[in-house]
Amino acid sequence: MRTTIIKTFVAMTLGFAALQVSTMSLAAGNAGAEQLKEINLLSEQGNQAAALEKVNAYLNANPKDAEALFMKGVILVEQGKRDEAIKAFTDLTEKYPNLPEPYNNLAVLYADQGQYDKARKALETAIKTHPSYATAHENLGDIYARLASEAYDKAFKLDSSNSRAQGKLSMITDLFGGKASANKPAVASKDPVKTVELAKPVTPAAKPADTKSTDSKKAEAVKPAEPVKAEPVAVISGDAAVLDAVNAWAKAWSTQDVNQYLASYADSFKTPKGEPRKAWENTRRDRVSRPKSIVVEVNNPKVTFEGSDNAKVQFSQRYVADGKPQSTRKTLVMTKVGGAWQIQQEIAGR
Repeated sequence: MRTTIIKTFVAMTLGFAALQVSTMSLAAGNAGAEQLKEINLLSEQGNQAAALEKVNAYLNANPKDAEALFMKGVILVEQGKRDEAIKAFTDLTEKYPNLPEPYNNLAVLYADQGQYDKARKALETAIKTHPSYATAHENLGDIYARLASEAYDKAFKLDSSNSRAQGKLSMITDLFGGKASANKPAVASKDPVKTVELAKPVTPAAKPADTKSTDSKKAEAVKPAEPVKAEPVAVISGDAAVLDAVNAWAKAWSTQDVNQYLASYADSFKTPKGEPRKAWENTRRDRVSRPKSIVVEVNNPKVTFEGSDNAKVQFSQRYVADGKPQSTRKTLVMTKVGGAWQIQQEIAGR
């Protein structure tokens, strides 16, 4: 499931990941809008602790501000505090039952825990309150597919001669990039199927907009809504090509396809500590292949070009190995080699 007041968490990559944009127009005046804008900026920069402190202070003075309550839930997710985030979004649905975005984000979090029936019910409620909420419809489709994969898998295990169940399971497995039975979110990527994403807050001045994810497997957000890609929104072709390469890298990492993952790095790649390329590759092979499961979410990517063959992509990365989440800011310095974009440098923390 996928990541303004929706800011997509991309990344539910249940094979789901990316959330789209909408607004909850319940801001508290110009002064409040400026404070919320500052909080949102801190979160975007990866300073979640400071953002949480400020949003809590803001809520002490404005306890019923829907946007601030929503933003707090998003920040808690970014910190990996999923249970607290579930409580925050649940409280928000009780105070503002007609807002669809909190239900969508709850669905992302439930699906991230493998609680697909709860995720289904949350999405159905979101659609009931807002029938034209496209993201919820898309994410609900991903949930149904996940539930179907589990049912077909069980049918095949009970009767290995059941070729129909095997065929249907294979179709869903292909749909979600080869791991239909994995109870986890997927990375936002540009595959035919989209991932379930989590909604995040936008600055109060933002106008409502609908963006459609073209990603599949991984979320994040949960965007992601592919892993909750904060989902790549409509971009120019140059940006799209760079983001395709970044999403392919994240997908290879998530599916633990080590060879494809390493192929994302250019021959000119600068290893983090200056170690020989071979030594770095050996370390990465071990770290990518060792965990039982990995989810990598690329949230809110920003592309900056430095000439026609060089670009810089900055984003918030959520990494989950064997259920243990970590979030960090990351920059990928990209270079075009033979018409394809590859990673020349990978910088964590900014």
